This record gives sequence, structure tokens and C-alpha cells, in this order.
Amino acid sequence: MELLLIHTGGTIGMAETPEGLAPKAGLVEDALTARLPQTVTLKSHVFSPLLDSADVGPQHWNTMLDAIRSHPQASVIITHGTDTMAFTGAALSQALAGENRKVVLCGSMVPLGHEGDAEGNLDLAIATALGNDPGIHLAFAGKVMEAGGLVKHNSHDVEAFRAQPQDPLHPPQSLRFDTTRKLAILTLSPGMPADAVEAIVSKLDGAVLRLFGSGTAMNDPALISVLAAAVSAGKRLRGVSQCEAGGLQPGSYAAGAGLWGAGVENGGRQTPEAALIHLWLN
Repeated sequence: MELLLIHTGGTIGMAETPEGLAPKAGLVEDALTARLPQTVTLKSHVFSPLLDSADVGPQHWNTMLDAIRSHPQASVIITHGTDTMAFTGAALSQALAGENRKVVLCGSMVPLGHEGDAEGNLDLAIATALGNDPGIHLAFAGKVMEAGGLVKHNSHDVEAFRAQPQDPLHPPQSLRFDTTRKLAILTLSPGMPADAVEAIVSKLDGAVLRLFGSGTAMNDPALISVLAAAVSAGKRLRGVSQCEAGGLQPGSYAAGAGLWGAGVENGGRQTPEAALIHLWLN
């Protein structure tokens, strides 16, 4: 059996230095090799330089996808920092939809060798990658979660992630990320000026709008006008809920009617991260 390790960086592969925790070359590779059965052939793709996950973006997702697709028979473990794990989980889940791959994301809140969660998470990732079930998953805190709807809900606890149910995925229109596209997530808030939204959206090709509850926004004709003008100009706006669970239900409240009339797309149960990836690939 062939196993591909893609080591991007993150806390799991850090060690103490005089300046504090920093990536240590070979740490993850050695820990993984020591745990593998002799029947497994390990291939590695290590990012250089190793990344803090705050720096991970579409060009790095393309690198991951290229490595995964260049090893069509391999199961894959990706070690990654936790801060943008939800974005990478959504990116790989949607980009690889229909390809029947087995990819397991893994990270930790405490580095390897520090008597924390790293060793257990890596063991779980290996067991999952060597198992029989395909899919894109996260192995973390004793749980194997679908990676397409991850939410990092705690910034310090070892049980940092939840997975929100997502609608079934279909193969995307694009298999790679166009790094020239300008997309962002905007959170609507009470009193938010319409001209501020207009200024931000004018610099973008599209945006995810985090709406109130099941899909409402403030009763501001100027804001609705800005959104409608953006859609008319060819910018895609996709709505999701600011609530972690439950998603949108257009038509439940009159306060949301202007959004849908302006052409805002219904992101349904998508997390903000999943909706952003949807805009990138479809």
C-alpha cells in the first residue's frame, strides 16, 4: 500500500527554539515513519518553507491537489495548522468531489514530543488513511470528521473542531483554484454602512455574505441597492448564516426578501469556508 504524506507545517511539526516554537524539519516525517507497518510505502511532499496555516491560500491548495493527483493510488495524510484547517478541508472536499480519494487532514494544538494531542491525532490519521473508507476527513481529538464543513470553535482546547453537515457534493466546474480571483467573506452587522459594503465589494470578484439567522439583513434600501448593483455587474454574492448550525431558509422572514430579490445566492447549510470555496470552483 502507498501512503503519501503532505506536510504543510503547523504546530504538530514544531519544536522549542530560543525564540519559541518553530517548524523543525523531519519531525513529522520521522514520527509517521516510526508508526507505519512495513507493508506501507511512504512517499512525502514537504512544503518548503513550512507554513503557518495563516499563510495557506489557493496557491497552496493547488500544490496539495497536484501532489494528490500525481499519486492516484495512494492514501493521503496532510499535516496542517489548525487556524485555516476548515478552509483547506472545504477546498479539498470540493475540488476532489467525485474522484473517490482517501485524504486525512491532521494537526494538533500541542507539538509532537510535548505530551499533548499530536501523537494521538497522528495515530488516528494513520488508522483512518489505512482503512477502507474513502473521503476527505479530519482526524482530531479522537474523532474522524467530514472535512467539508469543519468549524474551529475553540482556539485553545484540544477538542477544537466540529463538523457541520453539508449537502452532497458534485464534481466542481474547475479542478484547480484560479489564484487571480478576488474573493472574501463579509459579515453583516447592525448599522453597517452601505457605502462601506460597496467599497469592499467593488474590489472583489465575489463574496460570501454572513447573514443573520436563517437569512435576514437590516432593512436598508441602500444596502440592497448596493448588493443588486454588484450582482448586475457580474459579481457573485453567496449568503450563509452567521449561526454555526442550521443554515439558511429563504422565505422564512420578510427581512430577508430583499437579499434574494437582489440576486444573493442561497448557500444553504454551507459554512462560510465552504461557501467561499464554492465560489472559487463553480
